[in-house]
Amino acid sequence: MLNDAELGAIAAAVKEAEVATSGEIYCVVAPECSEYREVPLVWAAGAALLAPVLLLMSGATISVSDLTGAWTAAQAGATAQRAVQEALAGVLALQAALFVIVAILVSLPPVRRALTPAGLKRERVRSRAREQFLAKNLHQTRDRTGVLIFVSLGERMAELIADEGIAAKVAPDAWAPAMRVLTDGMKRGKPVDGFIGAIKLCAEILARFPADSADNPNELPDAVVVLD
Repeated sequence: MLNDAELGAIAAAVKEAEVATSGEIYCVVAPECSEYREVPLVWAAGAALLAPVLLLMSGATISVSDLTGAWTAAQAGATAQRAVQEALAGVLALQAALFVIVAILVSLPPVRRALTPAGLKRERVRSRAREQFLAKNLHQTRDRTGVLIFVSLGERMAELIADEGIAAKVAPDAWAPAMRVLTDGMKRGKPVDGFIGAIKLCAEILARFPADSADNPNELPDAVVVLD
């Protein structure tokens, strides 16, 4: 997570960006947007279901005792049935063991992050950003000019939401350069540089909404909110 000096640098960048605009930039940082508890279960179930297929593809066969001797039909049938039952029990035991082992391995945070689909991460980050937009009252600024910059460090993803006062006049793709700078900073392990670069680019867009020098209240805190 970010230390106090880094949080202070981001807050200073927000304050500077808001000097000449009625726009309000609000930054939120989350360590991770979800525990993705379903991911280990899905991978474990997939491994367990795939095990019999891999056994068949590898040429595994069921072997029984030599039936060429003086066996009756009933004895031969019982022996074959027992062999099949033992094979099925072995496959079920293998599936259960694989399920438990894979579930434990994928539950490890680094492994889980690597194996969680990017689409699922993006959906969870977007959902959490929308939640924070409403929870922090960004939709209640005087001119509806709140802009949320939401970052999830675990997913290394960011989301930007502009309130309707700005969104009505700014195309969604106009924010893409700022988001690229922000996510690039996270991937390089320099989230502060990414934040400050993104805030400066957002300030250029928000310059379209000049502030009234005599009436430009700071409606939202400049400090970065760090979620638990």
